Amino acid sequence: MNHRRTISLVFLWQLAASICYYAVFAATPFLRDEFGLSGTAVGLVVTGLTLGYAVFLLPLGAVTDRYGEHKTLTAGLLGLAGGALLVPLAGTYVALLGSVFVLGALYGTAIPGTNKAIFGNVPVGRQNLATGIKQVGVTAGSGVSAVLLTNVAAVFAWEAGFYIAAGLGVAVALLFALSYTPTTTDGTMEFPDFGTLFRNRPYRSLCLAGWFLGAALFTTVGYTIIYLEESVGLSVALSGLVLAGLQVSGSAGRIITGWLSDALPGEPRRRIGVILLVQALGSAVLFVAVAFVDGRVPAIAAFIALGFFVLGFTGVYYSCMATLVPNEKMGGATAGGQLALTSGALLAPPAFGYLAEWIGYRASWLLLAGMTAISAVFVVRVVRTPAPTTAGSGDTTACSCSSDD
Repeated sequence: MNHRRTISLVFLWQLAASICYYAVFAATPFLRDEFGLSGTAVGLVVTGLTLGYAVFLLPLGAVTDRYGEHKTLTAGLLGLAGGALLVPLAGTYVALLGSVFVLGALYGTAIPGTNKAIFGNVPVGRQNLATGIKQVGVTAGSGVSAVLLTNVAAVFAWEAGFYIAAGLGVAVALLFALSYTPTTTDGTMEFPDFGTLFRNRPYRSLCLAGWFLGAALFTTVGYTIIYLEESVGLSVALSGLVLAGLQVSGSAGRIITGWLSDALPGEPRRRIGVILLVQALGSAVLFVAVAFVDGRVPAIAAFIALGFFVLGFTGVYYSCMATLVPNEKMGGATAGGQLALTSGALLAPPAFGYLAEWIGYRASWLLLAGMTAISAVFVVRVVRTPAPTTAGSGDTTACSCSSDD
């Protein structure tokens, strides 16, 4: 199959899937009002969503290896559409938590399925760019969901936004099922060898950095609209546009840092690690800025700038990972890295909401600033710690090539 066609279909799949998944983040102010939730309870909704994702990420990765990405991505997007329908039908807070758990679980098909599609169909020299384009589908989908939910709610009701997202998911799933040519599969189903991976010290440090960065990323997306409405005084519709702008700048960050990862001179792990370090430190500085800026325009500008760093790091995060493990281990390494990112979002959103409720939003944003600053420490360890080079001791053999090799 033509690789441009593959990239287009995978991007479209990722866009539709992310609209369904991130609709929950955009709907947080409506869910708060509908169910009378506190800040901490809103955070638990985000936790329930990401818990479903975390729990099913590895099993669905194994299912993808066994049955192929064509079947799992098609079924996954249909399931996401169904999950999007469950959310507005939830009559109680407990039912809401169950609905978002299901929605998050089905989103677990995204990373293993789309990566398998890219690396199985796109030529080696173009895989990194293809991955970056595919990852833009995440931020684009989140931005679309923010605009969709907040503006549809202003005209009809917030529930209508989920119905539209579900309809789009079904349409794209059918298009993908009919148009995508699957890669071959070996018919086996096994989980990644985490014992071997985690004896790779720089990989372990990168996952720890990802835990803190993922916590900051998902918490930012979950609370931006509520914060701008409650503390800055923007309307929900305008706050949704700011969140969309945050996602646009995050997309720019993913593309630009991916280009820099290929264009800058030097040893691959060092140059890519330094780019990730800048992303982490930039996030910390801008979280502090968000905590202290006054006025609508400065707050909007701070959030847009923040998106470039805290939403723009994921592409270079995986590019850095590709310099730490050999290509044949990247499936398990990617699953572990994504699990680290997602796990960070299990505790941070409720903690953010609790601090906002009892101390104030300034303390909440400073919490995220501290977490991204800690992540920078682990990124430094990624750059400076020698990677294992022998397989005999059970360590993962490091890949000395660049991320697009």
